[in-house]
Amino acid sequence: MSSTKEIVWITGASSGIGRALALRMAREGWRVAASARRAGELDALKTEAAKTGGEIAPFPLDTTKPEEVRRTVARIEGELGPIAVAALCAGTYELVLAHELTAARARPVFELNFMGTVNCLEALMPAMIGRGKGRIALVASLAGYFGLPSSAIYGGSKAALINMAEALRPDLAKHGVTLQIVNPGFVKTPLTDKNEFPMPFLMEVEDAADAFYRGLQSSRFEIAFPRRFSLLLRLLQMLPYRLSLALTGKTVPKGKHPAYATKLNRS
Repeated sequence: MSSTKEIVWITGASSGIGRALALRMAREGWRVAASARRAGELDALKTEAAKTGGEIAPFPLDTTKPEEVRRTVARIEGELGPIAVAALCAGTYELVLAHELTAARARPVFELNFMGTVNCLEALMPAMIGRGKGRIALVASLAGYFGLPSSAIYGGSKAALINMAEALRPDLAKHGVTLQIVNPGFVKTPLTDKNEFPMPFLMEVEDAADAFYRGLQSSRFEIAFPRRFSLLLRLLQMLPYRLSLALTGKTVPKGKHPAYATKLNRS
């Protein structure tokens, strides 16, 4: 994977892993097309990259809007050149226990995390297949390995991405396009800062971006970090359900959920 002024498109570039990756790849000589909904944050990112000689071009975008995604990809390729690498980092994070699960809370998470990624793939794949080359990295999560309490919505959306990537990888490989799945654990970002529970193996965002970038230079399908946490969750996957669910059940708050207790009192 060359970095000699090739084009990388990064979504979710206004904060978190997407932002750190954009700065890292700009330092490495990539021409970065950075997308996110917050145009002001993209302008600040461009200014920061320029201080170290990096080149970042802002392309504000809402990935949940398919026509907007198609126009943006066409604009990037028209103004900068063919997209060699796409890192689809845009996503959101919602934690719910059983009594908090509603369609209203689930829909926007799946719309951004899953359908937003599908919109980007739909816009990217025809040109990459036509050129017979390209690399696409989808950012999922270690939470997509196994259903963890409070992650029914978030983990479900990320599990869907992992499954989709597994299905698409062999197909795209026949056309010269490399598809990778990126599964981070806990990374210190504005999204995880709101967590009120212990986060094992918490990584600094710059370290996560470094691991991401190293993975992009490899041929492997999965880029997972931190390694120890990913291995622990893989082990959880391999256990019989009676054991794995008993273990994850220990993390559920004790007592009846308030909403259910209210319903029982009224019956």
